Amino acid sequence: MAIAEATATGRGRFGDLDIHKDVARAISDLGYMAPTPIQVQAIPIMLRGRDLLAQAQTGTGKTAAFAIPILELVDPGLKRPQALIIVPTRELCVQVTREFGALGKYRKAHEVAIYGGVSYTPQERALQRGVAIIVGTPGRLLDHIERGTLDTKDLRIVILDEADRLLDMGFAPEVRRLLRRCPTNRQTALFSATLGREVKDLAFSFTKDPEQVAIEPEQRNLETIEQIYIEVLEEDKVKALEELLKKYEIDQVLIFRHTKRGVDKLVESLKRRGHTVDAIHGDLSQRERERTLDAFRDGKLPILVATNVAARGLHIEDISHVVNYDLPEDAETFTHRVGRTGRAGKTGVAVTFVGPWDLDEFERLRSKANVPFRREVLDLYGA
Repeated sequence: MAIAEATATGRGRFGDLDIHKDVARAISDLGYMAPTPIQVQAIPIMLRGRDLLAQAQTGTGKTAAFAIPILELVDPGLKRPQALIIVPTRELCVQVTREFGALGKYRKAHEVAIYGGVSYTPQERALQRGVAIIVGTPGRLLDHIERGTLDTKDLRIVILDEADRLLDMGFAPEVRRLLRRCPTNRQTALFSATLGREVKDLAFSFTKDPEQVAIEPEQRNLETIEQIYIEVLEEDKVKALEELLKKYEIDQVLIFRHTKRGVDKLVESLKRRGHTVDAIHGDLSQRERERTLDAFRDGKLPILVATNVAARGLHIEDISHVVNYDLPEDAETFTHRVGRTGRAGKTGVAVTFVGPWDLDEFERLRSKANVPFRREVLDLYGA
């Protein structure tokens, strides 16, 4: 199967994309000035009804890249599911649904989030009232289909968001079952941070001659972030972290550690020192993760400690600081971590702790990341 290649060129304006006035009004309300590269490329392809395979990282505006054309293409007056967005996690499900709500508030094409770990009843009621757009996780979507509460016969558009992550989390069988339950004459689009063999195999199996766009990880995000590194011994990192919090009067900080055990250990240490802090990692229940994210998003939680996987896809625009408590494993992980700050045109600060044994690896990381770092020295003991 041939894939049509497209390359990212200029930003342009939303007005150039022939968007419905109600959607354009919502975009203006949100303060979006110009479409991102993935939006420039993906929106016209989807508006033409073509299938799509898009490579784009989180933080590039990819949700709006499929939400805007979906809001254009569905019929708000038809109170039946017309668009299905399949996502890997509850957190992403909630985030994507919120974005549809914000972009579609004047279009009135109602949306619902369908995910596990909560009661079926509110979801069933929403489906009975009639919604055009379904955002859901694979298992709960299949449950509703098999219970007869989700009818797929009028689906016109299916999106796989973070397709690589869906496969990494073992959802391939469920995703294939879902796609087989959808009409064959649908439009299908996959959005993925990486385009490995499994993702492409899935695309070739369930799309028709898709166009392909690939947006490189955005250096523009890093250009709004001040990069600082601090050489510090492992046993001094907690004290160094406290010094940073005081020195910069940090309101909200996201701290990364490699492991769940490391996250929990740091959280307990900071709590003993009187800080308001919580954790997010894969061992927590969905309800616990959602409660923690809501507190952080609402500004009630100043310090959040996370693993890489748990924070992937985290969309919170007001994180002023990110701290790499453990040195990132590679440039891609570094970019993902520090890209949680400096979002939506705002500035941010990223601090990387570098231990004595990390110096060679840090130099390699700095070379590959290709961003300037400023060294800072903290006086931890009043010398």
